[in-house]
Amino acid sequence: MVSLKESLGKVTIVDFWASWCGPCRKENPNVVAIYKELHSKGLNIIGVSLDKEKSKWTEAIAKDGLTWTHVSNLKFWDEPIAAQYHVESIPATFILDASGKVVAQDLRGPELKAKIIELLAK
Repeated sequence: MVSLKESLGKVTIVDFWASWCGPCRKENPNVVAIYKELHSKGLNIIGVSLDKEKSKWTEAIAKDGLTWTHVSNLKFWDEPIAAQYHVESIPATFILDASGKVVAQDLRGPELKAKIIELLAK
């Protein structure tokens, strides 16, 4: 059990992904690099998986080096957290400020890093 409120940093990325999602896996090295660089400055990430099989999910976490908190109910598209965020496709990222308010969505690559740096500077 993970509480989003307890997991909030200065800036939090809620990252919806799955082991079977090619575009998600392609973006993971970028997210790993951002996390390694900015976690000590207040960035937190919570990965929410839309996987069905725990072994494939945990294998992808290990293989891609995703060292942050991960959650999944292993319910594929019926993932209740994804429903709360109205996720209809993945990858889907939501950037939250320290209060938990969504301040940006679905940024990738350099745009994601730039937004995180901007928010951490506040």
